Formats: sequence, C-alpha cells, structure tokens
Amino acid sequence: MEDIPVSSPTILAGRNDGGKSAVLTALAFLLGHHRLTEEDRTYAQGEGAAKGRCGETWVEGVFTLDAGEQAVAALPPSVRIRRVAEEGQAAQWQYFGSQPADSRLHDLGRMLKNDLAALVAEFGLSPAGSLRGDLLEAVTAYAATAPQVEQWMPLPRQLQERLPRLLPFGGKDESPDDAVRTALNSCYETLLEDDTLQGRVREIESEITQRLEKEADSLCQHIRQHCGDFVGVQVKPEVSFKGGFKRAPLEVSKADGEPVDLTRSGQGSNRRIALAVWEWTSNLLEHSGLAATTGEAEEQQEPTQTIVVYDEPDTHLDYRHQRTVMDIIRKQCALPHVNVMVATHSMNLIDGVDIADVVHLRLDDSGRTAVERLTDDSHDGINFHLGQIAAAVGLRNSVLLHERCFLAVEGPTEQQCLPLLFRLSQGLSLQAAGIALWACGNNEGALLLAGYLVRNRRTVMLMVDADSRSNKQFRQERLIKAGLDLATQVTWVGEAEGYNELEELFTDTQWAAAANTHWPRPQSNDWKAEDFTAHRGGKFSSRILTMIKEQAQHTSPDGKGDMLYALVSTLTTADDVPTQLRKAFNDVQALAS
Repeated sequence: MEDIPVSSPTILAGRNDGGKSAVLTALAFLLGHHRLTEEDRTYAQGEGAAKGRCGETWVEGVFTLDAGEQAVAALPPSVRIRRVAEEGQAAQWQYFGSQPADSRLHDLGRMLKNDLAALVAEFGLSPAGSLRGDLLEAVTAYAATAPQVEQWMPLPRQLQERLPRLLPFGGKDESPDDAVRTALNSCYETLLEDDTLQGRVREIESEITQRLEKEADSLCQHIRQHCGDFVGVQVKPEVSFKGGFKRAPLEVSKADGEPVDLTRSGQGSNRRIALAVWEWTSNLLEHSGLAATTGEAEEQQEPTQTIVVYDEPDTHLDYRHQRTVMDIIRKQCALPHVNVMVATHSMNLIDGVDIADVVHLRLDDSGRTAVERLTDDSHDGINFHLGQIAAAVGLRNSVLLHERCFLAVEGPTEQQCLPLLFRLSQGLSLQAAGIALWACGNNEGALLLAGYLVRNRRTVMLMVDADSRSNKQFRQERLIKAGLDLATQVTWVGEAEGYNELEELFTDTQWAAAANTHWPRPQSNDWKAEDFTAHRGGKFSSRILTMIKEQAQHTSPDGKGDMLYALVSTLTTADDVPTQLRKAFNDVQALAS
C-alpha cells in the first residue's frame, strides 16, 4: 500500500478486513510503537515466489524536516525514512540518502582512534591534531568529497528521537485504564522534556550511565582476556527514563460513594470515560505545543509532531457522543503540531471532513488491499469517489448524497458553477459541508423539489434567480404553502443588488478579464469593463453572450453555462466571490450544520 497521507485528519474507510487496522499497525511500526510478529509479515507473491511469509518487512514514510533536523546529517527538507525488520533480526530505522561509495568511510563516528588514524594515513590527510576528534574531522571532510552513492543508511539517533509521537486510542475493546495510560504517558514524556526537570533527570541518567560504564569496562576486559582475537571491545550503556511510565489504574464511584467495577460495566460507559480522556488529551496537546515554543528565540525548538490514531472511535457511542468525537478530532487537528488518522465505518465521521482526506481501502481480486483516493477534484469526481465508499460500507445511494441539507437550483449553469464558487468561498467542497446540490431543469422544478423535501421533513434551501418573482408559482403565499421559511430557506439571486440573475452578480471588470482570457477579440482590441456595462438593465446574460459570439476572434462560449463557468474558473480568492453568494453559502452551511 502506498500514497496514504497523514493529514488533519485522514479518514480510513472500507469494508471489514479491508486493511484499515493494518494501516494503523504499519504506522505504529514505523514510529517504533509496535513490535513486529510473524503474523504481521505478508505472504510472498509473484511468479516463482516460495509459499510462505516474506523474510523482510518494512514501512516507509516521507518526512518533512525542520532546520535543526536537517543539520543533523546535512539532509534536504524532505527525506524518506523507513523501519525495516529482517527475519530473525531487530528492527532498525533507515533513511535514503547519499554516502561515500567506499564502505570504509561509513559510520565514521563509531570508529576507534586507531582505525581513523589508518584512514588518515591511507588517504594522505592532514588533520589539525592527533586527538581522535581531529582525526574524525579530517576523515569526515574527505568523505564528503569522495564519490557518493544513493542508498539506505542508519538513521541518526537524534532524528530517531525526533520522530512523531503516536497516541493510539483503540476501538471497541479500548478500556478506560488503557486510555488513561495512553494519555498520561504523553504527559510523562512532556514532563521529561520540561526545562525545569530536564537538568535533574539528565543528571541522574548521567550518574547511572557512568556507574554502568565502569562495570562495562570490567566486562570488556574480561571478553578481551578470554577472546584474544578481538582487539577492540566496547560497551556503551545508554540510560533513559523515557520508557519508565508503566500504568495508572482508574478507580471510579457513584454519587452514593459505591465503587464501580469498570470490567463489569457496559461498553457504553467505558467508551464515555475514554471519550472524556480524549477530550482532556486535546487540552494537553495544545498546552504542550505552546510550551515548546516559549522562551528566547535562539532556544526555541519545533515541538515534536504528534499523530493521534483512532480505531473506530464511535463504537458503542450514541449519536450525540459520536458528534463529540468529531468535535474532539477537529480540535486536535487545529493544532499545528498534531495530525490525526481515523479508521471508521461511520458516515457521520466521513461526512465531517473534506472528501480528499478520505482513503478508501478495498480488497482486489487477489485478496490484497488496494488504496483508492480522490484524484478528480471536480464535483462529479467527488460524487464518484463517494459512491465507491458508500458501496463499501453498505449504504444506499440516497444516503450517499449527504442529505444534511439540499440546495435546490434551477439548471446546469448553477450545477456547474456553484461547487467551484462554494469551495472558493468556504474553503471546502459542498459534499464535505454536508450539502447535496440538485439542478432541477428550471425554477419551477426547483420549487417542486424543495416542497417535496420539506414535506418529508428534510432541510433544504431554494436558490433561484430574482426574475422568478414574475412567475405566479413563486408568489409569497405559494412559497409559504410549500412549507418554506422565506427568511432562511429562499434565496433570490441578484435581488439584493437590484439584479435579475446570477450572471449579473459578477462585476464588469471580472467579465472583461474572463473574456480576454478565454475569448479574445482580434487585433489586440482587449475587452473593457464598459463593453459589459452597456448591457446592464436588460437580459444581461443573453446580451453579453451574443456580443461575445459576434466579436470573439476564434472561440466563443457554447452557452450561458459555459460562459459563466469560464468566468468562475478565473477567480482565485474568496473575495472574488460576490458578496450575496458568500452570504447564501454561509446560510446554507449553517442549515447543514
């Protein structure tokens, strides 16, 4: 599997046994939070492959490094890092980069003084002195100028320590004790990094290390005495309190003082307690990020990135608490140093994010997991992607449309242009906002659909051109009879500015810029705003369409829908979207929420 982002958040969706939990386990392995077992290894495949599991397993990610991390090994801003485990050997981190083709110039920092001196003599180097540090500096400088090769190399310990922290919250089997331990373990690691405590902690670690080194020297001497063929024997103890936090049992009682045995409580109660822990963790993450960036500028360090992982977090929760889960996830995603990955079947959670952040996992014909992501960012492309996800979780097509709110519009012009305008204005797609856009052929069709949805107790907004008021079907009493709230559910496009239709909302300057981009006139006779101003007051869209068709040099729009779509495609900021449309989008988004 590849091309799985770690976003804010990433949603993993798909059938049971489609690979969601495997992706989370792979992420945990990459970050050093999972010990590989034989069952984790995939089966060998392809022609000639022996039956059985693969002998080598690795998980690879692309990581962005800050300036301090790049300086550790003169690395670029983005680097490939993997964790690999060969059968019978411990897992190790590696990064892909360049190093000398001569293997004798590898791992110079681990070499003894005599070995460095031999390299200095062989390559005719002139170190600044005879100390080991001088020899190492000279050989390191020479290695940088030697022929290089691109390959996997051991990841420096400083970068291993800067890998993102993982906060995993399990699925249906998550116990409150486990949730508390996970949350407090993050707090424990944060406290170890606190400047007010770090000095004392390091002092104790250093003292223990020194005592162990004395014992290690005795051990090395003993090895050399009994194994004379080994000249150099070294043991370098490393002591860290980082893994010292073990458990924190949770005890609760009822209002009358009676203790509650959580092992015998319902799953709903356990999950609600875990939910409270998650909420508290959000505050902890926020405060740890702020603490890491305080202090003098020269002492500032980017906070360690944290990835929060949820495996079916909505299991055993009612709808109200499911919404609380989504609120927690949003709060965590708003933090600059936090990313979130969620494996779920819940369309409530899938609905709450941009569909581009949803990864669909499915089993192909061979039984292997395949990754599907949104590649077509158009409105139709998003709907197609949603269809695949809906089929995977067993939903009907009607549910696919995210019918938290329907937006009923007249025809293809609105169908083409409103998705682009909404995304530009609101920063997310209509689908991600829970809004289903329906083009109904004309204004009467839009009214019929809106009335039908209202009768079936669905949330809807009717959006029609202001000139629809001339149609007797749109008289105020008929709209009220249809069940529509005139203040919140009906938008008359253009009326607030004294216009009759959608096309008039855009300025003459915007129309001139679009015309010069898509339908230039001959002999460098650029379109000007005044060319469009002259057609205000009548049927604006029809009149400017005729003008462009008559005066354009080579190409012209195929119709009003094509013409407006071309203009919309030239807009670049939310401020380019007409004020009335931005207000309407805010209103319909409020209805959807």
